[in-house]
Amino acid sequence: MSAILFNVTTAALLVLMFKAGMLLVDGEPIRRRPFPWAAAALTAVAVAAVLLQVTWPGAMDALDSDPRRSGWWRVVTSVFMQNGGILGGAWNILTLAAIAALAQWFWRWPLMLALFAAGVLLPQHIDALFGETARSTDPRNFAGSSGATYFLAATLAAGVLLTSSATKDRLLAASVPAAGLAMWLAQDNGHGLVACYGFVLGLAVLATTRRLTADPGPGDG
Repeated sequence: MSAILFNVTTAALLVLMFKAGMLLVDGEPIRRRPFPWAAAALTAVAVAAVLLQVTWPGAMDALDSDPRRSGWWRVVTSVFMQNGGILGGAWNILTLAAIAALAQWFWRWPLMLALFAAGVLLPQHIDALFGETARSTDPRNFAGSSGATYFLAATLAAGVLLTSSATKDRLLAASVPAAGLAMWLAQDNGHGLVACYGFVLGLAVLATTRRLTADPGPGDG
């Protein structure tokens, strides 16, 4: 029962963040938007990694982020390994594709890729900062793209909070870190915690980009 509740709350958090992303692209049909090639590239890498797992039995041992094994590359390659079975892997890849596309349309592709990279690298640095050896802030369990996807998705909720004037939209956005923190405290669910990280970074990035675009450059004043 606890496993079912864990999965339900984890999926519900992603639905909240997906709704936030849809709010950001509302007003223009998705079919009219430019093809999100960077999101497609990320998805293609994830699919290729699954095919590698199918064809190479040693892929997980070579590419996961098990701290008992050495290899500087593991923190990156482990994101594209999937260890949730067929359904879990399919869910991770589909949600990565959807969230990355929404993020590319809002943030543009360079920032989308940078924020995805932050979602890959930030959890391990927080672990090191607090002396965590159990990787409790990393929901990947040594493999899987869900942590980086949730981090990226939370930046979309941050975008809604700072760009929308509708109270209901802002409440939806604010519910993301609140729900994430509750999941972390109640379930030790790392997806909730990385969503909080992504939300905070999204606020900081959007505030910074707004400041940079608002400030007049030399000779513009």
